[in-house]
Amino acid sequence: MNKPNRVVGSIASDAFHIEDIYPSIDNGRFAVKRVVGEPVDVWADIFRDGHDVVAATLIWRREQDTEWNRIPMRFHNNDRWTASFTPQHIGRHVYAIEAWTDEFATWRHGFELKQAAGQDVSLDALEGAALLTKAQSGTAEAAAVILRYCEQFLQTGDSAPLLAPELREAMAESQDRIDTTRSHPLPLTVDRPLARCGAWYEMVPRSQGHEPDRHGTFRDCIERLPDVAAMGFDVVYFTPIHPIGRTHRKGRNNTLTAAPGDPGSPYAIGSEHGGHDAIHPELGTLDDFHAFVATARRLNIEVALDIAVQCSPDHPWLREHPQWFKRRPDGSMRYAENPPKKYEDIVNPDFTCDDAGSLWNALRDVVLFWLGHGVRIFRIDNPHTKPLPFWEWLIQEVQNRDPGVIFLAEAFTRPKLMKALAKRGFTQSYTYFTWRTQKWEMEEYLRELTGYPERDFYRPNFFVSTPDILPYHLQSGEPWMFKSRLALAATLSATYGIYNGFELLEHEAIPGKEEYLNSEKYEIKVRDWNQSGNLKSYIRALNFARRANPALQQTSDLRFVAIDDPNVTAFVKASANGTNVVTAAIALTRDPHEVWLPLGDVQVTVDGAPRPVTAVENLLTGERHPVEWGGLRLRIDPSHDPAMLFRCMA
Repeated sequence: MNKPNRVVGSIASDAFHIEDIYPSIDNGRFAVKRVVGEPVDVWADIFRDGHDVVAATLIWRREQDTEWNRIPMRFHNNDRWTASFTPQHIGRHVYAIEAWTDEFATWRHGFELKQAAGQDVSLDALEGAALLTKAQSGTAEAAAVILRYCEQFLQTGDSAPLLAPELREAMAESQDRIDTTRSHPLPLTVDRPLARCGAWYEMVPRSQGHEPDRHGTFRDCIERLPDVAAMGFDVVYFTPIHPIGRTHRKGRNNTLTAAPGDPGSPYAIGSEHGGHDAIHPELGTLDDFHAFVATARRLNIEVALDIAVQCSPDHPWLREHPQWFKRRPDGSMRYAENPPKKYEDIVNPDFTCDDAGSLWNALRDVVLFWLGHGVRIFRIDNPHTKPLPFWEWLIQEVQNRDPGVIFLAEAFTRPKLMKALAKRGFTQSYTYFTWRTQKWEMEEYLRELTGYPERDFYRPNFFVSTPDILPYHLQSGEPWMFKSRLALAATLSATYGIYNGFELLEHEAIPGKEEYLNSEKYEIKVRDWNQSGNLKSYIRALNFARRANPALQQTSDLRFVAIDDPNVTAFVKASANGTNVVTAAIALTRDPHEVWLPLGDVQVTVDGAPRPVTAVENLLTGERHPVEWGGLRLRIDPSHDPAMLFRCMA
């Protein structure tokens, strides 16, 4: 049986194909990520049957708005069209592409070909004039232009007015677009700048005091803030600050039995003093926490909190909501495991329980509670062990209230699962940088992170170490290695972090393991933050170089430079407008290196034009060197400084 005519008509009018839209994550299932003020460059393949002239526009708006912003797309080549827009507000956006037949441009193109061939175009001119009479959707200014040229043609019969550039532009705006085709909308998340670039300092609050075995307080943490600010950090990140359970409390070095006075792990959350929305009494009060947040804000530092979705056996939720937790066949509570590791002091909520909706709401309310107390950054512990739909829902719920909230995924797991978390809304992600030490594997990994499509949704946060991970390459305690890893993290990635004690070269490990001996996860530590040999001045120099150079405030525009030394990596990074270009050469072994750094193809934009590099300035020392023969001869002595960082000048 034949299809109805209206169906055939609908198929016939659907002449346009809009394909291969970039940027797009999984065909629009997940949002592309940008920061406010960062251009979104869009391209697509747009075509239709026949020889008619195609026109296209890029449209975008905030998700809650009803009116679209529009900008014409430009034809590039081979049916590829491009355009760019720059979002000015944080939050969720959508964008799409519209394409239609430009009837007047099609007429004009055919008319000019016939005219050039010497053919009779009198009827064609009348057809063009008829198109002018149909135009009605443009501005008053465009309508006046169309009327003026139409009258000139009708009065003189001369076709020249129909070919005027001014008329072409007015008609492009005003003629009906009866066959307009719109692509499916694509989501875009626009974050504040700190989502893309920041230096994190991880602080264990109970270890910020001055006296051995005295529990640190928020007041002690406030005393440390000027030191953290002086090193140039943007974010201070607290490990969990909640009450710590006593049942199965771990002792020092993760022993199963705690001695009297052992503080337990801050990740065993919950006691008679409360759960995830409470503060461990020995840290202070909520007012003390407010004072810490306010002091940090005055120093231009933001506070990040650790959210660990787990409970000690003493957490109020186990008493108030027993249905949220699993029990074993003998009736005992199932504690957390990551075989062969066991966490007897922790139990995990059951996201598959019959009352999962209430559990989801309770966890969302925890984040909203701390948001209400001045926290807009959350590091999520082990998110890969919880359902992906839960995180997608929670992040959207929170960001609907404050689109500036930042979520960091602490997930060291399979690559596709880490990327799936980023797609579902995590603003930043931990990475494998901690274990990438060889030149080839580091460069290969950075090419992955800065390539497509990862660059559009996966924002790396390079932590050099964490309370859980003391990598083998730091266990010798050699200053050059600490400096090398710090410089790599701070320059390769726009966002990086250190764990307190790194600046003091702390490196004592459990033999054969990537774990700290006498870890402060299980005890209170007191340090001399100004002890001899510390790296504070080096950290400060790197962080202030990052602040002064926009090239180092982004991760995507990174290009490795060929260096004839397997133990030196070199790269170039440029700001979006090309006016700030930084090159670096960083040693990966302790021996001195002499290398040639080629800069012949590196350019710096000056007054809108690209120019070759003629000199460089050392970012850490201020020394200037001319660039001769297309590069620099460098001698890197890691015992002094394994990293050489230069601003390129034209």
